This record gives sequence, C-alpha cells and structure tokens, in this order.
Amino acid sequence: MNLLVSMRYLVALDEHKHFARAAQACFVTQPALSNAIRALETEFGAPMVKRGRTFVGFTAEGQRMLVSARRMLHEQEVLQQEFSSVGGRPQGSMVLGAVPSAEPIAARFAAMLQARYPGITPMVRSMSSADIETGLENLRLDMGLGFTERVRPGGLALRTLAQYTEHYFLVGKPEAFDSAALKQDAMPAGAGAVSGAVAAASNRKAAVRLDALAAAAPGLHIGPPITWTQAATLPLCLMAPEMHNRQIVNAAFTQAGAAVRPAMETNSILTLSLSALGGTVCSVMPGALVGAMRAHSNLIARPLSSPAVHTPIGFLLLPSERISRTLEAALTLAQDAAWLRHAAAHSGLLVV
Repeated sequence: MNLLVSMRYLVALDEHKHFARAAQACFVTQPALSNAIRALETEFGAPMVKRGRTFVGFTAEGQRMLVSARRMLHEQEVLQQEFSSVGGRPQGSMVLGAVPSAEPIAARFAAMLQARYPGITPMVRSMSSADIETGLENLRLDMGLGFTERVRPGGLALRTLAQYTEHYFLVGKPEAFDSAALKQDAMPAGAGAVSGAVAAASNRKAAVRLDALAAAAPGLHIGPPITWTQAATLPLCLMAPEMHNRQIVNAAFTQAGAAVRPAMETNSILTLSLSALGGTVCSVMPGALVGAMRAHSNLIARPLSSPAVHTPIGFLLLPSERISRTLEAALTLAQDAAWLRHAAAHSGLLVV
C-alpha cells in the first residue's frame, strides 16, 4: 500500500463526497480508489468511511485520519517545492481563494505572480468568506483574499496583509438614473429642509452631468455621487443575502434609514455586472468590479455616499513558521509597493 496515495484518495473523497467523482478527480477507477481506502482501513485496523448504497460520511477515526492526511500531503508539497525550486525560481502550485467581490483583484494578482515567477501555477477559486476560512484550516488553500475585519466566532486566528480599501458604486445606464435625479437628497436629522427650488436646481445639474458623461468617449464613466437613500428608490440588483458583501450593503441602507427591496439577487459577480448592461436595473458594485468594467460602453458608476462605506480587503493566511516556496513568493509580491499601487488603481475610489 502506498500510504500517501491512499491519503490523497481519502482527501478527495472528503472534497467530493462521492466515490465516482473522487476517483475521477484522482484519475483512477472507482474500484481502485475504494480498494486503496479499504487497504488504509486494514492497515490501521479501524473503519474510516461510513458506507451505504452511496457515500454516507466518515467515522470518528476517519475524521482524525483526514486531519493527518491533509498535513502529510501539505508537508509533501512543501518538501517537493523546496527540492524543485532552485536559484530563486520557485516551482509548484499556489491556491488562492477569493470572495466574489475581490475576484478581479485576485485575477490580477495571480497573473502578475505567474509573470514574475513562471514556475508557479496559481489557481484562483471563487469562495465565500466562510469557505475561505475552512479552506485555510484544512490546508486546501494557501491564501485567501477577503474581508479582514469579518467576525469569525470561534474561528482561527489568521494572519492578514492589507491590500486596499473597498468603496461602493451604483452602476447603470444613464437613463436608469433618471428617477433618482428627480428626487431630493435625504437630509441628516436636524439639518432642516432644503428648498424645492434649490433641490430641483441641484438635481437638474446632476442630470446634465450624467448626460454629458454619456455623450463623451465610449466606456464606463465615474459620475457624481449618489446617496444610499436615492439608490434605494431604484430597481436594484444586489448580491444574494448569504454573501458578506450583501451584509455590508444592507448595513449601509439601514444606516441611511432606507428600506430596499431588490429587483434582482445573485451570487455571481458576472450576473451583477451584466444585469446593469442588459436591463434597466442598477447594480451596487465594489470598486474592484467597477474597475474591471471600464471598457463597457454606456455605463456610469456613481460613488455611493451618506454613509461613506470603507471596507478593508486583504490577504488571509495561517500563521506558520514553515511555508512553501510558492507562498513565500506570493507574500513577497503582496507586499510589493508597485503591486499595491496597481491594486489601488483598480479598486477603491478608482481615482489613481
């Protein structure tokens, strides 16, 4: 029995929760995978897998074996990279999990990492914040890119590397803002009422600015600010309720005293983007996503204000004294001043 191979099959079964799919992922037949796991059970004298007509789960012994299996496979990868990386040229894979709103920056980071170190094969996975934390804990991920201030009850103490501060925009076609341009900005409590004439003049000015932007060179433009209260009057596409991004957006609407019922919801940043292009809804987007859409015609992105929402985004990883060569290279890039300027230029306020 090859112990490491059997461990790899066990981990694959945990990830896919299905014998056939685990075998396919390991490029072996299902009987070969099942026999290797049975040999592992025989070797250690304990059942590892609960079997029924289909995969049921792992026994307590199997759960303990999984923890050891992941550590052993991780150590094998670290050693393999040390032996194959010579002359300052790291070789091997580097797995990065990114929350959907940070995917555009994660893609840029992975591409720049591969360009700087051609021997590294980055893999970027789109994952929820909770899945990133789990992936770091069970060693499936090398790094995560997400919300550094997210509360993790009972979770791991993660090391963080600040990357950029996220701001939020309302993105849509110029005509999608027409109804908002006719509404008066919400006034802070105790500030008094703005006269109808002044409000109307202000809104007419904003409408003219939007028209001028739409008539300028093709592509996405940064328009004048719009309040969260005004945004709530429009048909909106928002991220799905279970997404942390949506929790941030909901908190902003609540702070503004605005009730919102979205016209669309999605857990896909592609849908969030294309809904603004293909329909009459406006999408609440983070700057990183807006920065990736600058080539799209006939769209305007208006910074959301009152309240101003600033969300720190950074890399997350397990604190460790021993890391792989590829992770070491990724951390070097993550702290490089040129990279940080590049990330800021394609996220945040988009004014760099």
